Amino acid sequence: MPVPVGVVDAFELPDWLGTSEISWTASSSVRGAQRIEGVLTSAGSSGSAPEPVPCDLMAVDVAFPQPILPESWRRQAHQAWEYGQVLLLTYDSRLTLAVPGTAYSADGVLESIGRLAKALGVAPGRFVVCLRL
Repeated sequence: MPVPVGVVDAFELPDWLGTSEISWTASSSVRGAQRIEGVLTSAGSSGSAPEPVPCDLMAVDVAFPQPILPESWRRQAHQAWEYGQVLLLTYDSRLTLAVPGTAYSADGVLESIGRLAKALGVAPGRFVVCLRL
C-alpha cells in the first residue's frame, strides 16, 4: 500500500519555527541513509518549549527495491533543488524534506536544513543540527 504524500506550505508550519532558535536532531543514523528521521525543537522565548515537529529527510532517487516516491514527486524535488530550495512534503504524516540523491552525508543534511531555513524565511544560523553516526 502506498504511503500518503502531500505538499506542505512553509507558512502553515508552526510560527515558532520562524521566530526561535531551532534544533534539528536526527533520531536515526545519517551516514549513507536514504531516509533520516528527525525532530525540530525550540527552547521557546518564554521558557516553555513548544510541541516538537517531526521532520525527516528523504533521498528521493532511491529506486531499489522499489521507488521511494513516484516520478512526479521526484521531479518536483529536483526542480526545487535546482532553484536553491527544498521540497516540503508530508510523508507518512510527517514533515519531510525531499532531496535529490540516493543517500545522505553530513554535508547533505546541513544543506537540506539550510534550505528549510530559507523556506521559513529565517537565517540558517538560527538552526543547530545534531547528527547520529
